[in-house]
Amino acid sequence: MKLQRKNRRALTLGALAVSGALALTACGSDETGGTGGTGGKETNAANIKCDDAKGQLAASGSSAQKNAIDAWTKAYAQACQGVQVQYNPTGSGAGITAFLQGQTAFAGSDSALEPEEIEKSKKICKGGQAIDLPMVGGPIAVGYNVPGVDNLVLDAKTLADIFNDKIKTWDDPAIKKLNPDAKLPNTKVQAFHRSDESGTTDNFTKYLKGAAPDAWPHEPGKTWEAKGGQSANGSAGVSSQVKQTAGAISYFELSYADGIKTVDLKTEAKEPVKATVDNASKAIAEAKVTGKGKDLALELNYKPQAEGAYPITLVTYEIVCDKGNKAETLATTKSFLNYISSEDGQQVLKDNDYAPIPDEIITKVRETVAGLS
Repeated sequence: MKLQRKNRRALTLGALAVSGALALTACGSDETGGTGGTGGKETNAANIKCDDAKGQLAASGSSAQKNAIDAWTKAYAQACQGVQVQYNPTGSGAGITAFLQGQTAFAGSDSALEPEEIEKSKKICKGGQAIDLPMVGGPIAVGYNVPGVDNLVLDAKTLADIFNDKIKTWDDPAIKKLNPDAKLPNTKVQAFHRSDESGTTDNFTKYLKGAAPDAWPHEPGKTWEAKGGQSANGSAGVSSQVKQTAGAISYFELSYADGIKTVDLKTEAKEPVKATVDNASKAIAEAKVTGKGKDLALELNYKPQAEGAYPITLVTYEIVCDKGNKAETLATTKSFLNYISSEDGQQVLKDNDYAPIPDEIITKVRETVAGLS
């Protein structure tokens, strides 16, 4: 699996070199040509400290946080004129690869670094190493397009069977049992998964493995392991397929669910749980810091105990060197990360269908950003 992942990263890195970075200094555009993610409340640009920020700052990675990055970059550009932040939403795997190759100042990833990646980072982070800074939280929504069905409840086992190509039609008995009042059609199930290395896939499969281990025999990971189904690139790719394909179902961040119906999850709670920012925050609050030193990698709880907690969540990390950052980008890196971890920056998340990082954790992030060198 590691060899497969390395090969995939090499391919995506080549694509990164061809595609170049997306400049998001004004009004960011989403992967489908729209203007997603910038419709929330305006941030007070006067509270953004530009310090000695200058020039261009290149970053890439998680497409899950792209709508947040769009909103952040718009506010940052208003405050720090002349500074250009470029973020290319290539996916978590490609973002880490680019960072470890020294091509970007930081990477976005929906999964924490693996030990071998931290070790490799020491060649780029002179005198230091790469660390995980949890910056963006949120629910992974399960979106569906089933004509005539406005409300749909599924549990972990049924989801696992759908994405493992065992449930073929929407009127399957397992789905009927969970939705006795719904008029379920005999429409073919069209399950879409990510084609690129994805932290969203990693977290979604961790949920399936943790909540329904007997029904999901595959190991969690950024690369999709199950057979069957169809694939599309990026969060925008799979959500677009759901919009246009009758019978489709897929997983993506809530910010990509615009106009798409989402599944309510049957958990141990009394009532099925909706994919909302507040419900995701209830689950993320149960996360534990497992990183060592300045690394703030989290262990998420995919079977949270809190009533109303939505269990399919992810945390996107900004990955950066704790020491050994390039002199020409250090000031801009610290300025931008300081803003997005600030109270104003975290409020932008909630305004754009993401979950702010809990206070206890984001306070540690701010302290760590201040000490980057």
